[in-house]
Amino acid sequence: MDMKLEVAVVPVSDVDRAKSFYEGLGWRLDADFTADDGLRVVQVTPPGSACSVIFGDQVSEAAPGSAEGLHLVVRDIEAAREELARRGVTVSEVFHDAGGVFHHGGTKARLAGRDPEGRSYSSFLSFDDPDGNGWIVQEITERLPGR
Repeated sequence: MDMKLEVAVVPVSDVDRAKSFYEGLGWRLDADFTADDGLRVVQVTPPGSACSVIFGDQVSEAAPGSAEGLHLVVRDIEAAREELARRGVTVSEVFHDAGGVFHHGGTKARLAGRDPEGRSYSSFLSFDDPDGNGWIVQEITERLPGR
């Protein structure tokens, strides 16, 4: 049976501020509705993604800003950094991990610059949304077999 990740929930404190931030990234607004009981759901989707992000009022009991390690994938990490910065996002410098492929959580073992061997899956940058939800952008230029 196929299973596809469709939606990731991001806990926020101010729905309109989050909506403005994610739309400012160029993400498509898919939905913004409020139910009679005060439930408000906003759904946005990054360009080219099959998975969307939702946030709102009464959507999650998690603390605002508690999501971390949310991953976006790009083909060109430097171009992604330039675009995010141009859109007003405070974005890290490009980094790679001391251990090689993938990365440690937080900022542990980050080394400045792209992966020196230019390996796919090995160069990253990071940014936070206004609540502190943590995003990682990973460069993938060639998929591993079977992916």
